[in-house]
Formats: sequence, C-alpha cells, structure tokens
Amino acid sequence: MAAQAEQVNILMVTVAFHGHINPMLSLAKCLVPKAIHITIAINDVARHRMLQSKVSTSLSTTAPNTTPKPPGIDIVFYSDGLSPEFDRDNDVDLMIKSLRTVGSENLSNMISNSDKKFSCIICNPFMPWVPDIAEKHGIPCAVLWIQACTVYSIYYHFFKYPNSFPSIENPNESIKLPGLPVLQVKDLPSFILPSSPETFKKILSEFFQKLDKVKWVLANSFTELEEEVVKSTNYHPHHIFPIGPLVSPFLFQKKEETAICNIGMRNSNENACIEWLDKKSPSSVIYISFGTITLLSQKQMDNLAIALKNSEKPFLWVIKVKENHFDHENRSELFVRFLEETKDRGMVVTWCPQDKVLMHKAIACFITHCGWNSSLEAVTAGVPVISYPGWTDQPTVAKMLVDVLKIGVKIKIEEEDGEVVASADEIKRCILEITNGKKAEEIKRNAVKLSEVAKKAMADDGSSNKNLDLFIKKIILNSSCFLKS
Repeated sequence: MAAQAEQVNILMVTVAFHGHINPMLSLAKCLVPKAIHITIAINDVARHRMLQSKVSTSLSTTAPNTTPKPPGIDIVFYSDGLSPEFDRDNDVDLMIKSLRTVGSENLSNMISNSDKKFSCIICNPFMPWVPDIAEKHGIPCAVLWIQACTVYSIYYHFFKYPNSFPSIENPNESIKLPGLPVLQVKDLPSFILPSSPETFKKILSEFFQKLDKVKWVLANSFTELEEEVVKSTNYHPHHIFPIGPLVSPFLFQKKEETAICNIGMRNSNENACIEWLDKKSPSSVIYISFGTITLLSQKQMDNLAIALKNSEKPFLWVIKVKENHFDHENRSELFVRFLEETKDRGMVVTWCPQDKVLMHKAIACFITHCGWNSSLEAVTAGVPVISYPGWTDQPTVAKMLVDVLKIGVKIKIEEEDGEVVASADEIKRCILEITNGKKAEEIKRNAVKLSEVAKKAMADDGSSNKNLDLFIKKIILNSSCFLKS
C-alpha cells in the first residue's frame, strides 16, 4: 500500500479550537506512516496563538511564518476574516458567519494556488460549507466525526427522520433508536433541544443535508466501544468507519512529537504536576478537569471545593484562567479558605498534561465534563470517571460511560438557589462511591479491560487500523479512476 499511496496528498480542514485540532492531528499522525502526505489548514488565529503561547521553547524560537510540525505534515493558515484579537469564544455567530463567507473563499483560493493535487479533503462536521468547496474543486470529501458514533446516530435520525422522535419537551420522555439503548430526552445532545441556540442546530442540520456530497464518514471511536450503533449505520447511505481512539500517542506508550495540539495552552506546570503525583500513593488522587471551553460558575466551584475538602482525598484540579479564581479579587472567601485548608493534599493549576496525568499510577478517578476527547483519553488510560456533564454531546457521553460501559458514576444535577448545579454532598458521595464503594473494584476492572480493547483497536491488526487501511484503499482507487477518466 505504501508504494501505491506515495503520491497521495490529503487536505485536512479544521477550526482553531483545541477539541477540533487534536483529533485531526492524531489522524494525520496515523496516516503519515502509511505514506500519505498531510496538509492541515487552520484559520489563522491559530498562528497568532502559537506565536504568543508558551507551549514549548520551540515555539518561542520559531520564525514568524513557520510552525513546528511532525514530519510528513504541512500546516497552512487561511484567514477567517476576523482579527487575531476578536473573541471567537463569545461571539460564535459572527465567527461562523465570517468563516462561511470570507474563510471559505480564502480556503478555496488556497486550494487553487496550492502546488499539491489533493486526493481527498477531510473536514469536521461543524464546517458544513467545506463539502461545497471540495465539490467545486472536484476533490472527494470525507468527514471526521469528532464525537461518539452514538451521537452521530442521534443527530442522523433527528435531522433525517424527525418523526422517529417523540416530543422533546419532556426531559423524562423515552426514545428508542436503532442500535442504541433506551434514552431519555435529558440524555440527548443539547443542540437538538428547544433550549439550544439556533446557530448550532442550523450547522448540524446543514451538515446532514450535505451528506450527499460526502463520500466517507470517519469516526473518532472504535468499533468495540459502540458495536451495535456501528452495525446500525450499515443501513445508512453513509456507513461510518471508526478509526480511533484518536488520542495522544503517550496513551499508547509512544513519544509525542509535537506540541501543536496544545495551541493556546501552557505547560509551565507540567513537571510540577508529575513530580507532585510521583509523591502520592497509587490510585489515591482525584483528578478534576472540565476541558478547554466549559466554565464553571462560582456556585459550582464552591460546591466542588467543599466536596473535595470533605472527601479528605488528595486531588489535582485544573482551573482555567478564564474562571478568574486565580485573581484574588474574584475569589470567594470559601474558595480562599479551601485553598489554604487543602494545600497539603491538593494541587490547583491552570493547565496540565492530561495524557501524562491520566496515565500516572497515582490517579484514582477523573471528574470530567464528558467531552468526547477527554472521555476517550480516560477510556484509553483505563481511568474510572465521575461524570459531570454540561451541554452539547456531554449528557449522551455520560450515559454511555456510566450506564452502558459501566466505567464510572454520574453526579446528579439539581436546582440550587435558582442555578442548576451539583450539591457538595452529591459530589462527595460520588467520590467515595468510585474510590471506596461496593462497585469500585468492578468499575476499575471494567475501565482496565476497556483500555486494553482501545489499544488493540489501534494496533496493526486492530479494527480501527483496518478501517483506516480500507479508507486509504478507497482514496487510491478513487484517484486512479479519476486519472483514467
């Protein structure tokens, strides 16, 4: 295959969000050893963030127009029409509008001016205008679905067969879809609920309308993780190909070659975190992180702090700078007391190397928002989870991790002082249940077994690697047919 694929170039298109870039870069690293050359196109705010970032010393010494990258991967930037200083997190509507208009035109021009002949364009589902660009240039288009296959199936039926859904006004209404366990409305991805902003629903609706312009749907999952739902997609016009888990090579005991996946992150705490964990007993530390986007309210922070204090367990807690709890003026008195009273058994940081933390023997469990990337990292590392889901696909992933895969416990959310939060007692209950409860050993065993399956899926003869080889064969065959015509 390597000889056949020697001239194959693939263009990957993504937006400069941590959770979007990471799986694309991981996929690129899987393709390069198979003699595929990859070009990753990112909107140019990424270049600004990388040059401003303290991710690694290599970034600070890089020339202004170059970027550190793994061998076999080129990284190019296209303008999305907005300045580097524009707050894309707080004005998603304008960012999407500018990406769709200015960004898509600049991306198209970049393809026209490239000296490479691309055999395929791979985009993620939150850029539904890319299949149009691929069609314009006569390039086959694939999509990397960056969430669970289960979530893909829910969206697919919702947008293609809306009559298969009962009323979604009642959170306790039951829903049965092919290949999936019985779900309740509260388990569904929030983007299809009436309370969700229309922007996200429109993007997903447009993506599923554009599926006729997509030749292949790849998924950041593995068949054994979601076997029944993967089988159920055999009846879809677009069968889904799981090629994951697309996670850090470190989780497979391989060396990480680049820090680009940490755009905008900081690793100043990396050594400190690991050195601190080295001093802790095996399976003793509670690790808490809510990803790069989710921001906790003061009430949520305080309740979590009380629970950690009262659990009397060692903990490593990642609190984003944006949450302002490192600013003395914005800290609550309760939080200040918490930091002082737990300083001998807890560590609070603004960033940590999550892959290395999850693989550390001192970690007992992971309190997570159930973002798909974090969930796959926990699965691959074999770490039990305490699920504390918020929005988008997180409620569905929480259902999978706890009720289907049985590798964790779920925090019950309730209304407290007019705000939807988890109480301190409930969080503490979950911590004690997953570390010392009756099912703690069973949950740990399930997590370890699933970790072994995840690693086998990415091995040479594993299900995900075979799917990736099949995808490459289809690209080569398609390219050969195109050249003959």
